[in-house]
Amino acid sequence: MKKLFLLLAAFLSGETAIQAQSRPNVVFILADDLGYGDVGFNGQKLIRTPNIDRLAREGMRFPQFYAGTSVCAPSRSSLLSGQHTGHTFIRGNKGVSPEGQQPIADSVVTIAEVLKKAGYVTGAFGKWGLGPVGSEGDPNRQGFDRFYGYNCQSLAHRYYPNHLWENDKQVFLTANENLRQNKEYAPDLIQKQALAFLDQQKKDQPFFLFLPYILPHAELVVPDDSLFQYYKGKFPEKPYKGADYGPNATGGGYASQALPHATFAAMVARLDLYVGQVVARLKANGLDKNTLIIFTSDNGPHVEGGADPAFFQSSGGLRGVKRDLYEGGIREPFVAHWAGVIRPGSVSAFTGAFWDILPTVAELAGAKAPARVDGISIAPTLTGKGKQKQHDYLYWEFHEQGGRQAVRQGNWKAVRLQAAAAPGGPVELYDLSKDPSEKTNLAADFPERAKELAGLMERSHRPSALFPFGKE
Repeated sequence: MKKLFLLLAAFLSGETAIQAQSRPNVVFILADDLGYGDVGFNGQKLIRTPNIDRLAREGMRFPQFYAGTSVCAPSRSSLLSGQHTGHTFIRGNKGVSPEGQQPIADSVVTIAEVLKKAGYVTGAFGKWGLGPVGSEGDPNRQGFDRFYGYNCQSLAHRYYPNHLWENDKQVFLTANENLRQNKEYAPDLIQKQALAFLDQQKKDQPFFLFLPYILPHAELVVPDDSLFQYYKGKFPEKPYKGADYGPNATGGGYASQALPHATFAAMVARLDLYVGQVVARLKANGLDKNTLIIFTSDNGPHVEGGADPAFFQSSGGLRGVKRDLYEGGIREPFVAHWAGVIRPGSVSAFTGAFWDILPTVAELAGAKAPARVDGISIAPTLTGKGKQKQHDYLYWEFHEQGGRQAVRQGNWKAVRLQAAAAPGGPVELYDLSKDPSEKTNLAADFPERAKELAGLMERSHRPSALFPFGKE
């Protein structure tokens, strides 16, 4: 009887170990201001992105996937909380002194907290923007065991900053002191730490690696290496005059750039290089067979700092850029790669958004998602097992420039401008199946449909004392 009990216990223990090993590692790569059309698999012709394109070729593309909104902090809040911007805690870019952004509340349950509770090792390397060090929004208080990078997204405008953060410790970059010299390129330093994190992981314990890179966000600055030399001289150039490094430089400006087109291309190429390095390190460490890699961007392409999204067709033929709720401001390149699970070269018709990521990784990790999330798990789509649920509609808010709202239901898309001054004002209406570039406003032709989508906007917006609509 005792022997039978021991055999049964060993069997159950082995089954538990197998289940633990089957839970995937998760690597989430978030580019900063990378447009839908800035990658080769979405038609980019001027910039080479071979590593990102390989992920798409060997994984699953989602041509109908959206960011949380069209600027940094609220888009990240939506991603980490599983809530759209009518519900998520942070709904706008709001700085606080002396360094950082309005902190996400302690009551918010993030992806990292869900996975950490499920036994995952968690790390974030890049740009945070959801609360200063020591606040309730500190990444170490939001589920991350390790953080290295920029805490403040405003300081992340500078690629040669005088400091970064490692958890709660300020890491001074003396070669860049007072923004007088350009010696230590912060993205390279952050990438080095991210790769070191991968070297520390073990095959018998799952991990979550969050990589919110700052490339290719303005300013337009990149090391003068082989990537830059490849693009130098390939494009017509119009120099950009900005706030240069030196004793009078501010932390949040953008440097001048004589070759903005070549520099932007090299920055996207450097992002692609980082992606390739992450994939290579996973393989070298034997971690690639059970790792889900997701690649996307936080919002549409920017126009600051000398950037020229029109030249590169960064929006991929879609209307709008960063800060717009038209497709070009929120629809993102999105790829999921999971060797042996996701069918290579597959394309999903699923229409989803950042708030779907939390319930997805929670299900894959065997964890329970928080009760108040707006997302739905896309695990059935990724694994090919089970029936995939669909959204009735998707909703976005933008809390600058008078306030904006957007909703998509099926192929219909409604956009409201000046939502703060006219909260019940008219909406524009587009049929994305026939007009993906949103050129023809059909609100006058389909007034009942426009009214119905406007009603979804009202239903989806939960008032926020911290972010009263349009008042930030």
